[in-house]
Amino acid sequence: MAIFQGAGVAIVTPMYEDGRVNYDKLEELLEFQISNGTDAIIICGTTGESSTLTHGEHLKTIKFAVDTVKKRVPVIAGTGSNCTETAVMLSREAASYGADALLVVTPYYNKATQKGLIAHYTTVAQAVPDTPIIMYNVPSRTGCNIQPATAVALAKNVKNIVGVKAASGDLSQIALTMSMADGCLELYSGNDDQVLPVLSLGGQGVISVLSNVAPRQTHDMVMKFLDGDVKGATEMQLKAIPLIKALFSEVNPIPVKTALNLMGMEVGPLRMPLCEMEEVNKEKLAEAMRNFGIKLA
Repeated sequence: MAIFQGAGVAIVTPMYEDGRVNYDKLEELLEFQISNGTDAIIICGTTGESSTLTHGEHLKTIKFAVDTVKKRVPVIAGTGSNCTETAVMLSREAASYGADALLVVTPYYNKATQKGLIAHYTTVAQAVPDTPIIMYNVPSRTGCNIQPATAVALAKNVKNIVGVKAASGDLSQIALTMSMADGCLELYSGNDDQVLPVLSLGGQGVISVLSNVAPRQTHDMVMKFLDGDVKGATEMQLKAIPLIKALFSEVNPIPVKTALNLMGMEVGPLRMPLCEMEEVNKEKLAEAMRNFGIKLA
């Protein structure tokens, strides 16, 4: 059984103006997502600025999400690191809090070989044998690409490595991976502009940035496809493209945090080295949101 089907939100980490994590606001965001049909919460991923959270903040934020959500939907904790020992530590802690699954990004900067990736993921998975793991492949950020044979070997040989968040943008690679997997690997789109193509290759859903601002629409788009309404789902995917483009006009999560603030959600600033959005891009983002039917504050 899949960890989830539908749209999981790669949720932002709200902050006060002084940079502290705003847990009261995070609770509001979690409730907003659940009440609007989101199928899973992905906490402390790239969109959650995990790379600039201290280990203490990272773990506290995961525990807060697990405790707040209370099993209403799955909570998937981002616990990857470019240090295998750190990834093991984060994964063990998140599992002990009751996270339903872990999202483990490929080691960034190190540029591990395929042999190294197998060793890394195997070591992390064996440290939390009862918790499912989704591998996160995003070469544009990490400089490291999980090749199809590697992904399939891990899924077949390590019992709790069950899925992959595919954010390479390479649909041919994704297709080859699923062809080789022959059903042993759950597939989630990591790109909001490729949700339907990935679903058509056997995907279960999306781990979505778009869901932060349009949770109901993203959920409905995936469910229409899974329920056989391909035409309706396609219309929704195409309608969302201008907004998705605006949400990635600068590096994620700059635009999506800006968008939430434009909606009056008051999620606060970004942590350096991320900075405020360029005004010209902010204006285009606001226009795309209005055109999509999102009410601005």
